[in-house]
Amino acid sequence: MKTFKKIYHLLFAGLLLASSAVLAQTPDQATPPDALIKMVVTEVMATVKADPDIQKGNIPKIVDLVEKKIVPYTDMRRTTEMAMGPNWKKATPEQQAQLTSEFKNLLIRTYSGALSQLRDQTVQFKALRAAPDDKEVVVKTVVLGRGDPVPLDYRLEKTASGWKVYDMNIMGVWLVEAYRNQFSNQISQNGIEGLVKFLQDRNKQLASAKPAN
Repeated sequence: MKTFKKIYHLLFAGLLLASSAVLAQTPDQATPPDALIKMVVTEVMATVKADPDIQKGNIPKIVDLVEKKIVPYTDMRRTTEMAMGPNWKKATPEQQAQLTSEFKNLLIRTYSGALSQLRDQTVQFKALRAAPDDKEVVVKTVVLGRGDPVPLDYRLEKTASGWKVYDMNIMGVWLVEAYRNQFSNQISQNGIEGLVKFLQDRNKQLASAKPAN
């Protein structure tokens, strides 16, 4: 579990990194998927570098930043559905909404520490291999820092409101796969409501935790 945490600290941080050579812009419905990743991470990285509180691990500020600058370009409903697997269809619409909201908050709070660790990292973006009419693509990148280069890929889908990130991969492990067994075990033991409560309790724990100095 500790290894997964370290991996996904990097994974979540990958969405927040970019080369300083990329100009900040506002993505829209016509923005290609690879350009979307570049734009979002550039703006977030600039915000982190300019805010000492975020660098010190101020959780409320980090959550606010992620909600405003990252969440609009993700599809957390699909991420949650994939993490749930066949159990998704067993949940009521209300439970699905609850699970999506709680899982989003869990990801934000669990990996928010990655933001405070951003300093001199940059990202190398690989050429996008996709056809013009593709509805799903993978944007491949490599995170460059003091250690070894870290391959980091983003899976996106084309929606009516533009491209959305719904899964990420680091060193061969997809985000939704890392949670699927845990969710399945919770449901088998305590049902859908048990999973909802598990996520709620975990989020309360993270919310009450003191920020790192």
